[in-house]
This record gives sequence, structure tokens and C-alpha cells, in this order.
Amino acid sequence: MNRSPLPSLLALVLAAGLTAPALADGAKDAAHTHGTHQGHSHGQSDSERQIYKGYFEDSQIQPRTLADWQGDWQSVHPYLLDGTLDPVMAHKAEHGSMSADEYRAYYDTGYATDVDRIVIDGDRFTFHSKAMALSATYAADGFEVLTYKKGNRGVRYIFRKVEGDAGAPGFVQFSDHKISPSAADHYHLYWGDDRAALLEEVTNWPTYYPSALSGAEIVSEMLEH
Repeated sequence: MNRSPLPSLLALVLAAGLTAPALADGAKDAAHTHGTHQGHSHGQSDSERQIYKGYFEDSQIQPRTLADWQGDWQSVHPYLLDGTLDPVMAHKAEHGSMSADEYRAYYDTGYATDVDRIVIDGDRFTFHSKAMALSATYAADGFEVLTYKKGNRGVRYIFRKVEGDAGAPGFVQFSDHKISPSAADHYHLYWGDDRAALLEEVTNWPTYYPSALSGAEIVSEMLEH
């Protein structure tokens, strides 16, 4: 799929004449589900670890509500850019197939977004960038199960815009390695106006952790996986 440069909130709103553009190119499931992404498998049962890795039965999948993603969330991309996540990249290089610099470049593409903060309060999302904030309400629009080349799978939980700012995306899709109701500790968010096209996004996956966490605490969370 051909990719265009990641758009900014302001550029999208202006280009669309205040209609309904996508906020960004989306998020990513495949590579981090295939074992290159950090997460929270510590303290889990064997079944939970298998689900986290993308191995589960259809019967285990359950609908989820926005209650699982409530709160104030920050993008981790700035921490990658300022070097805070260097220990994470070094750890990946020690255990993976790429150098620290290669992992850094990989995650730079994956994490890239100008939406540096998202607040989810009830059914209302507020997307914050340095240029502006856009707000809209969303309703559940089901989920989709994706199968990857490795044979494992992931679930996208999808919500569609009901009303709000024209520049807010028509759809948001969560991926947090969980397949049943459970509060997220971090998540990857895909957003845009084309529901089906978002399911094809595998290169850009803005990632959010609670805004209350410091950079050092996020590093600790990532390294515990």
C-alpha cells in the first residue's frame, strides 16, 4: 500500500475545508504482535500470555466498551525522539534481529504522530496536537480479527464517530493485545475515515501510555516484558 507523509491535525483540517479528514495514517498490529513490540506479559497466566502473542480461539473474543480505554494518554513518540527509550532499543537489539539504531528507525515510523495526547472521557475523545484540539463522541462499531503472516492473530476494536468536530476522524480502532473486557495499560490507535483501509495499516501505529507516567516509568514498563 502506498503511503503518504503523516499529516498533521491542522493541515488535514485546512485541506478538507473543515469537513472530515483522517487525523493520521493509523496504527500497527502485525510486527509488534509478531514479537518485536514491548508490552505487559509479566504476571499473566499461560492463557493470557498466549492471547497476548496472538494465539486464541474465536470463542474467547468478547465485545469491549470504551470503559477499557478511559483516561488521559500520552504518545510515546517524543520519548523515542529525545533518547528516553534508548535502553528499550538496546534491550531489543540484545534479544532481537536488528541493531538498536535499526529498532529506533522502525519505531520512529511506527510511533510517528502529531497527536501527542488523547483524553477519553465516557464516549468523548479529545485529540490534542501542538496546533489544536479536536473532540468528538464515538459509538461501538464491532471488532475485526486480523490474521498475520506468522499465523497469529489480533483483534481491532472499532468505534465510529457519532458527532463532533468535523476534523475528528470517522473511525478509531484500538489494538492492545487483549480480546475481552479489561482495562488497557497501553494501546495502539488507528484512526481515519475509511474503516476498511485502516485494517490494512501495518506501518504506522501511534502508541499511548497513561499521561501520569514519566518517561522513566514507561521505560520500566516496556523492559518488564
